[in-house]
Amino acid sequence: MELSTKQLAHVYSEGTPKEHRAIHDVSIDVPPGSFYAIIGHTGSGKSTFIQHLNGLLKPTSGSVHIGNTTIKADEKPKRLKEVRKRVGMVFQYPEHQLFEETIEKDICFGPRNFGVSEKEAKRRAKETLRLVGLDEEYLERSPFELSGGQMRRVAIAGVLAMNPEVLILDEPTAGLDPSGQREMMDLFISLQKEKEITIILVTHSMEDAARYADRIFVMADGTLYLEGTPDQIFRQEDKLSDVGLDIPESTRFIKAVQERFGTTLEAGYTMEDAVELVDQLLKVRSST
Repeated sequence: MELSTKQLAHVYSEGTPKEHRAIHDVSIDVPPGSFYAIIGHTGSGKSTFIQHLNGLLKPTSGSVHIGNTTIKADEKPKRLKEVRKRVGMVFQYPEHQLFEETIEKDICFGPRNFGVSEKEAKRRAKETLRLVGLDEEYLERSPFELSGGQMRRVAIAGVLAMNPEVLILDEPTAGLDPSGQREMMDLFISLQKEKEITIILVTHSMEDAARYADRIFVMADGTLYLEGTPDQIFRQEDKLSDVGLDIPESTRFIKAVQERFGTTLEAGYTMEDAVELVDQLLKVRSST
């Protein structure tokens, strides 16, 4: 499903003393099946922007295009229920939204609310629980008996049970230890491949943006500052620094190694790329 915005803007409390322009002139195009990352410092407009992508916020000006549905500032939104079914949103700490007495009921709540039969909702609960790496035996357990990481997986299963074509992730690894963060991100990559969905990731982790994204949007002061592949973005260290961002630690390490050894060997931006570069250098030195 195509997803795009055209000169999107949003002003909070417009016409009041508390008026605040959160985003302005944001135009993006996200092709189906892609993995995009949105990065930017706190207050850059990331969260406000993504809330327009499933109709949680209405544009002050500009438009949002979700498949065949267009949401404009001067028109009453139509088919929002369909939009929210097709575009799933996973906020920070989604486990805080769990409330049912069993995991099965919690996962089934969204589909049932959108008119899915009980039988089909239960089938989806089994399927999505498997997708997030939990056994079917968890269905009858209380979500509040689980670990924090397991609760987050259940909450994500509830979003996936809606069969979204686009999955928007707002800092999905917040609060997890490094091992849990990597497991969670690997889960999303697996989901993207298995379900062929589009993923938009909002993150403060330059490493995650470099490792997982096809393209990166950099937001600053409420608008789109840079856009490109990880390679294109992280070559612009000075521009990132100007808006309070940094390159990934792995990228900094790679640059230091290249400078220290005066090598012309090319490398990427992730820790895996750093390991490969060191391995190449060792092979070169052992052959001389």
